[in-house]
Amino acid sequence: MATTKKGISSKPEVPAAHLRKEGLTFLRSLIRVNKTDPVEAREWFNANKAIYEAELKQPMLAIIREVTGAMEEFAPEHVRAAEKSFFRIYRDTRFSNDKKPYKEHVAAWWSHTGLQKTSGAGFYFHIAPKEVTIAAGAYMPEKEQLAAIRQWMLDHHAEFRRLLEKPAVRKVFREFEGNALTRPPKGFPTELEGKPHPALDLIRCRQWGLAATLPTEAALQPNFAGELVRHFRLAAPVVAALNLPIVASLEEAKPRFAGMPKGKKTGKTR
Repeated sequence: MATTKKGISSKPEVPAAHLRKEGLTFLRSLIRVNKTDPVEAREWFNANKAIYEAELKQPMLAIIREVTGAMEEFAPEHVRAAEKSFFRIYRDTRFSNDKKPYKEHVAAWWSHTGLQKTSGAGFYFHIAPKEVTIAAGAYMPEKEQLAAIRQWMLDHHAEFRRLLEKPAVRKVFREFEGNALTRPPKGFPTELEGKPHPALDLIRCRQWGLAATLPTEAALQPNFAGELVRHFRLAAPVVAALNLPIVASLEEAKPRFAGMPKGKKTGKTR
């Protein structure tokens, strides 16, 4: 509770939209304990959960809310409740050989309205003790989404390259992440008029994303949310382009209501 000269205020303190040093200290401690026995790690986390809530979760939600508010201007299709963008700190270890119970960073992802949380193209950032990673693009497209993007690239590769090669984008995002196949995917042309297809490098990709890193100390600055907004605003045309074929394919897949055949009665009328 916040205090005033007259006593205790009824309004709780609103966390600032950046981390404090205590949040990074907690993450470093979590990494150390995460390497121990999973049972011991969970006991430690539960004993220190209040620190996680105060120094990581609540500040992250504040950051996400501020970024989301700015997105109403340049990426309205990605506006959603902060809690839906925030990733849980708990790892799903059921099908993994790595049994560490906790992630070693805090992260958020803004997906397109109507798409699953990690599918399609969207905006992402995470804070780890060593660096801040900012990314935007399609990183885990489902099989149908992957095919839709590749098909779109065949005709729009030049347009997509222009988005990637804008000077402002190249200055801020130093890396394009493609995770490319060694061979072209089956069913896609490799040549055009006797020459290698100009979209070949793009359709070989399994993801299409822009990435940048900042020093971890950036997450401690009062303007941290604004820095995320600056990156996301520049990447928004790339994200929108990648979502265009995905959304179009979903629209095509929707069932059409053909209507009732003429002369066929639907039942008694009143």
